[in-house]
Amino acid sequence: MKKDMHPLAQLAKQAVEAFVNEGKVLHPSDLTPEMKERAGVFVSLKKRGQLRGCIGTFEPMEANIADEIVRNAIASAVGDPRFPPVKPSELQDLEYSVDVLTHPEPIKDQALLDPRKYGVIVQAGFRRGLLLPDLEGVDDVETQIAICRQKAGIMSSEPVQLYRFEVKRYK
Repeated sequence: MKKDMHPLAQLAKQAVEAFVNEGKVLHPSDLTPEMKERAGVFVSLKKRGQLRGCIGTFEPMEANIADEIVRNAIASAVGDPRFPPVKPSELQDLEYSVDVLTHPEPIKDQALLDPRKYGVIVQAGFRRGLLLPDLEGVDDVETQIAICRQKAGIMSSEPVQLYRFEVKRYK
């Protein structure tokens, strides 16, 4: 296990362990300056290099980043519909990653995207699909947009609004 985890990733780990082991939701009070800000946050869990859960918010839903991390870490562990809830026996094998998003900005042309630098939100009406930047196997803008469309149930023929954002990734 990584000993030098960033405080944001450490908070995600503590939140998951408290919830999975004891059913407790952390209410962090000793916040770093960064944890006091507001932003959308995604928490990703990996087990032996494979995705084990990833849930997040496009825009802030909580009072601060710390509460956003707790909310999304727990949701990643027990609420990601792609996976069964994390069991206590799995906790030692999990790796944590926290992505803090910049505010999404609308763009007019997909040429302004770069899958290494920018995450993307694809929107048609109320349907939205989001993909974080710099993901393994997502090497071009077309793939990035196609995955977002699929996640949101947006057909390839439907017109969409594109948004891009950057992330700070903490492990």
